[in-house]
Amino acid sequence: MILTDSVFRPQVTRSLSYTCLMLVLGIETSCDETGLALLDSDTGVLAQHLHSQVDMHVAYGGVVPELASRDHIRRVLPLLDKVLRDAARQLSDIDAIAVTAGPGLAGALLVGASIGHALGYALDRPVIDVHHLEGHLLSPMLSRPAPEFPFIALLVSGGHTQLMRVAECGVYELLGETLDDAAGEAFDKTAQLLGLGYPGGPAISRLAEFGSPGELKLPRPMLAQDNLDFSFSGLKTAVSVAVRRLGASNLCEQSRADIALEFVTAMVDVLAAKAIRALERTGSKTLVVAGGVGANQQLRTRLTSEVARRDARVFFPPLELCTDNGVMIALAGLAKMKRASPQNVNGLGFSVRPRWSLADSTA
Repeated sequence: MILTDSVFRPQVTRSLSYTCLMLVLGIETSCDETGLALLDSDTGVLAQHLHSQVDMHVAYGGVVPELASRDHIRRVLPLLDKVLRDAARQLSDIDAIAVTAGPGLAGALLVGASIGHALGYALDRPVIDVHHLEGHLLSPMLSRPAPEFPFIALLVSGGHTQLMRVAECGVYELLGETLDDAAGEAFDKTAQLLGLGYPGGPAISRLAEFGSPGELKLPRPMLAQDNLDFSFSGLKTAVSVAVRRLGASNLCEQSRADIALEFVTAMVDVLAAKAIRALERTGSKTLVVAGGVGANQQLRTRLTSEVARRDARVFFPPLELCTDNGVMIALAGLAKMKRASPQNVNGLGFSVRPRWSLADSTA
């Protein structure tokens, strides 16, 4: 996918301008999507390609780490060739390489990191270790218009649900997070209970469109608690109870749709309320939503409405950048170089950090 439109041009140069022109290769292999992209610090995204492993993992109802790692090995270099060809660039044109170093699946991370560091060694180019969540946090910078610092970020994905205050690139304050299941994880588990397969988010949202409001009531976990934390395991358990009560073996299509609607409504109620509470407590007028669940249309509609009523603004990344991708890693790498220019690394050693806190990555 080539994105040379001016939509992507001013946002990068205004918010993340670098002292010299840079062509950054981004490599993302933290879980079940192989993403590579070339980002020009002046003109924006030159090209990107993404391979999703959904079709491979659907038979197992979730990501199988060993299969994910093996598939990344098969995909990275062919995708690199496609990106270079679409951008009309050579390997020698690359100025720096940004790789996802964590958090994520250890084996999957090792694939992208090893290829990225090998390229850096061969080309004598710096390699920047990028925190996966920083990539998501900065991805809305490629939207039109782009948000300006500081802002409140709601990060909602399969593995993370967090509220953060983002003062500037590299300055992040955790305001609240999930105590158990992440939002995307709750979507996947609920989809399995409803027989919708994997991944669950899009399937539940589509089914919810046919549900009848008020047919059942699910809890809104921690909604009444005076904090900015989340908990979704109880919501998933409540869905399980409802499915058993209605007869799991012969659950009719309308009942499934009713449950899906109430689940999505409950999820959106909690996410929206906590995000608005974060805006009010910090006095911020800007909300940024990132991560795969940020593509959910019900959540987008609710947040847009709630934020507008408070004379504030909400920003979402382009839909194609909500899931894991190489563009966000290249962008975060560029931002990290703006904070501290890395030196070319001539050694062969590197590491990945499957459990890497965002605070440690910016220390």
